[in-house]
Amino acid sequence: MSFRFLGNAVALVTLAAVGSLSAKAEQVVADRIFRGGVIWTGASDTPDATAIAISNGKILAVGSEDEISAYQGAITDFVDLKGRFLMPGFTDNHVHFEMGSNGLSQVQLRDAATPEEFARRIAEAALGAPEGAWVLEGAWDHELWGGELPDRAWIDGATADVPVAVTRLDGHMILANTKAMTLAGIGPDTPNPEGGVIVRDASGRATGVFKDNAIPLIMSAMTPLTDAAMEKIFKDGIAHALSLGVTQVHDMGYDWRSLETFQRLQAKSELKIRVYAFTPLAQWEKLEAYVDAHGRGDDQLRWGALKGFVDGSLGSTTAWFYEPYSDEPDTAGFPVADMDELEADVKGASSAGLHVTVHAIGYQANDKLLDIFERASEGRDPKDLRFRIEHAQHLTADAIARFEPLGVTASMHPYHLIDDGRWAEKRIGAARLKGTYAIGSVMATGANVTFGSDWSVAPLDPIQGIYAAVARRTTDGKNPDGWIASEKITVAQALKAYTQNNAYAGFMDDRSGMLKPGYVADLVVLSENPFMVEPAALSDIKVLRTVVGGADLYMADSN
Repeated sequence: MSFRFLGNAVALVTLAAVGSLSAKAEQVVADRIFRGGVIWTGASDTPDATAIAISNGKILAVGSEDEISAYQGAITDFVDLKGRFLMPGFTDNHVHFEMGSNGLSQVQLRDAATPEEFARRIAEAALGAPEGAWVLEGAWDHELWGGELPDRAWIDGATADVPVAVTRLDGHMILANTKAMTLAGIGPDTPNPEGGVIVRDASGRATGVFKDNAIPLIMSAMTPLTDAAMEKIFKDGIAHALSLGVTQVHDMGYDWRSLETFQRLQAKSELKIRVYAFTPLAQWEKLEAYVDAHGRGDDQLRWGALKGFVDGSLGSTTAWFYEPYSDEPDTAGFPVADMDELEADVKGASSAGLHVTVHAIGYQANDKLLDIFERASEGRDPKDLRFRIEHAQHLTADAIARFEPLGVTASMHPYHLIDDGRWAEKRIGAARLKGTYAIGSVMATGANVTFGSDWSVAPLDPIQGIYAAVARRTTDGKNPDGWIASEKITVAQALKAYTQNNAYAGFMDDRSGMLKPGYVADLVVLSENPFMVEPAALSDIKVLRTVVGGADLYMADSN
């Protein structure tokens, strides 16, 4: 070998070494690496990685432990998953954050199975209520004691001068005591408002039950919570969400106070989850002006979305059907909004570039809303609009087929089906159950289906929602093989509905909902691999760790 050739060889090796060092210097070092587990990125229908690298709140890489080791450095914090299951953080597509958070410290009535127990718990709450405070929330279910609606006479004697306005679990009916009705100025001659009902007994006496648009008659008498009280209950709600693996919520605020509360918490660095805040559809012009002046927020807190209503709920017999209820034949439900005004709001808001979603439960409500969305989207790209129907609970065959071509998201809440399945047939009869909670059928069309809880109407627990959608076993234990079992879905479908499908439905699909380089590092670690668990055991899975923006914000004691 000549010295000239040897010198060239040395030079090439040296250049290669310098290039290698240069590439290594440019390699971003991970803040954290999670390894030694089973990772589902969302990119397939099965777990597909064993390690993940994170830097500055974003995902660097996902792959095998050997591949991810290239990102380790002196600053890297290593987390041993110990074989546990890691996935994208859950997004809940529909919460009522103020109600749910406030309900954590209010009377608990969801499992009060008799009128006596219902009344006892309210009496106990009234006894311990601070002076001037109301007893609220509760989430009662009259179907637990056979379907008889409660009466203020059940609680008046024990609540004395403490006003009570406890909510049925669906949020579409309350029971008020006489004190609350007096404060609200409700008398024998108070008429039913449009889209609402003051329930009366055979003698014409108001029983204290108020449905849908009649509820504000009572609530308007309440002294609003202070800003400090709102912040306190919201922080409780945030901690609760994190303990369940929820890293983002879509909050269906009934007014602007929820958005304002989230903004104050964000300014104090106390907003630990991501929030997409919705405000009332009827106030879209106010939101349009607000967006023009303030933009749409950031990835921690965003706004620019609106929520409207077509009808009420199945449990309160205010969902809008074509035929009367089987157990309440004097009504087929009703719209709670003027449909012409609703259509004008949908068209005006969407033309202003705002994001529109509308609640619809009954068959007629969903059909009418799809008609409105179709007319509002003429000549426009559905991907720009991303209209959503909240609940999409009872769908005709024609309605099921319309979601995908119209680009409408079915924003569904699977825990409701294992709750309502106990008594839904009593409400509408067996023949009308077809198309009820038709999750599998809507997914089969290729339409975007997303999941959430409707908290406080149902528990804010995605694990229970996954169990409900996959197993469809009603809470009374009477449907062990699944209620309307033909609508069961797979674990992969359920996980995607709580992650990437929700990201699309909230205009975050380019940076959230999957574990991909550049996406936000929002993760949850579960005690079991849901792909390996029998459907009946899915509800036993526990959240061990919740990570938002790369930081541990919840750790179970057993983790």
